[in-house]
Amino acid sequence: MIKKLLLLSFLVSSFSVYAAAAGEMSEAKPMKRGDAEKGSKLVGTCVACHGVDGNSVVGQWPTLAGQRESYLFEQLEHIRDEERVIAVMKGLLNNYSDDDLRDMAAFYASQKTKVGQADETNLELGQQIYRAGNLASGVPACTGCHGPAGKGLESAQYPMLGGQKAEYVVTSLIAYQTGERAIDEHGKIMQGIASRLTIEEIRAVANYVSGLY
Repeated sequence: MIKKLLLLSFLVSSFSVYAAAAGEMSEAKPMKRGDAEKGSKLVGTCVACHGVDGNSVVGQWPTLAGQRESYLFEQLEHIRDEERVIAVMKGLLNNYSDDDLRDMAAFYASQKTKVGQADETNLELGQQIYRAGNLASGVPACTGCHGPAGKGLESAQYPMLGGQKAEYVVTSLIAYQTGERAIDEHGKIMQGIASRLTIEEIRAVANYVSGLY
C-alpha cells in the first residue's frame, strides 16, 4: 500500500512538471533572435568570469557557451532589471537594451561548450537522479525538461545542463531550494523539485551533468 502511495505521489509530481512545461510550450511565441556578431562586441566585460568564448574556467561562474539563446536572454533580462540579484553583476547590464542582450545571448549560444570530466565518486547516484528521479521523494527525472544529453529545450526556454560547472549547479539548486531564484515560472518549477533533493543528491546530479554530453 505504501509503495502504491509513493508511486502515485511521484506520478502526480512528474505530471505537474511536464504539464507546466507543455503549457508553456503551447503558449510560447516565436522568439526574436539576436545577432551573434554584434554580440561578440558587447561581451568584453564578461570575459573575466565567463571566459573569452563563454567557457568558464572557474567553478563558481557558469559556462555560457552553447547555452540556449532564449534562456540566456531571459536571465540577462532578469539580472539587468535586478529581478535576479548577482552581486558581482550589479549594474553591469544597466546600459544594455533588450536588443543588446539578445545579441549577447546569440553570441554565447553560438559557441561550443567544452565538457569536463565528471568525478567517479557519486556518479552513479547522479545518473540515477538525472535519468530516473527519486520515486521515494517525488523527484522527477531531469531528462523530462533538460533532455537525455542535457541539451535543454529552446522552445520552452529550458537551459542546457550538459557540461555546466558542477559547483555552479550546486549553488543554483540551493538557490532554488531557498526561493532565491524562484522569480519566474521556470524558477517556481525548479523550486518545487529542488526542495525535494538532499544535499548529497544535489552534489551528485551536479557532478553528473558536468560531464554530460
